Amino acid sequence: MSVGAVTYPRRFASLVKIEHTVFALPFAYVGAFLAVDDVPSAHDLVWITLAMVGARSLAMGLNRLIDASIDARNPRTAGRELPSGLLRPSQVLLFCLAALALFLAAVFQLDPIVRWLWPIPVVGFVVYPYLKRWTWLSHLWLGAVDGLAPIGAWVAITGKLPWQAWVLGAAVAVWIAGFDFFYSLLDLEVDRRERLHSVATRFGERGAFWGARLLHLATVALLAAAGLGLSVGLFYWLGVGVVAALLLYEHSLIRPGDLRRLDAAFFTVNGVISVAFFVFVLADVL
Repeated sequence: MSVGAVTYPRRFASLVKIEHTVFALPFAYVGAFLAVDDVPSAHDLVWITLAMVGARSLAMGLNRLIDASIDARNPRTAGRELPSGLLRPSQVLLFCLAALALFLAAVFQLDPIVRWLWPIPVVGFVVYPYLKRWTWLSHLWLGAVDGLAPIGAWVAITGKLPWQAWVLGAAVAVWIAGFDFFYSLLDLEVDRRERLHSVATRFGERGAFWGARLLHLATVALLAAAGLGLSVGLFYWLGVGVVAALLLYEHSLIRPGDLRRLDAAFFTVNGVISVAFFVFVLADVL
């Protein structure tokens, strides 16, 4: 086997941060399981999984392509695959086209209504990288795009979009936006130099912290609201409690002026949140 045959898959996996799929995929499953209040068919789970993999790969690939020049001027991101020359723009573009093809192939195996809805997330993927050039609200846009995961899974199985699905999607949206407020602190000085917009450049470090706190309070409230509208049991409410406790722990790890444990708060705790909540939802429907 050639070196390239091994190296390039690793480079593309690194490009899209495949390990971060743990943030969104479990919540897509949450939407699917709550939609039917049972375990969905293997057919639906397989195609929802492939749709999520294709969608997320497309989103990350486009983000890296559009931001390549900015990433090259940022010491934190200059080592990424495009700025460092490990991958060429043409290769990443082909990767994005392949991801789009996978997404569309999966979409057309699910409820017919999603064959008309698929452009919505794709437009969201394209728009997001440009928003930071104009507005700090890009964090909320990112949250809204990721919040489509449980909504999309719900409609992909049932063909319906009740208010509970929207509330569940909103919970994911404000959760993602909240920890993206924290993430913006890593590039505060670079963003100011590049004239990019973020909650940190607009409201400062303390503003980012308070915004994240408010959004994560909203996350718990929205999960509770969704539960009140569904036929859920004890395990669902235990899951909401665990999410609340983990968010409190996440906020205890960092404080204004001390971001040493930001990576742990951003990556580890949020990964645990999504997986743990899905496990409790699974236990509830079983």
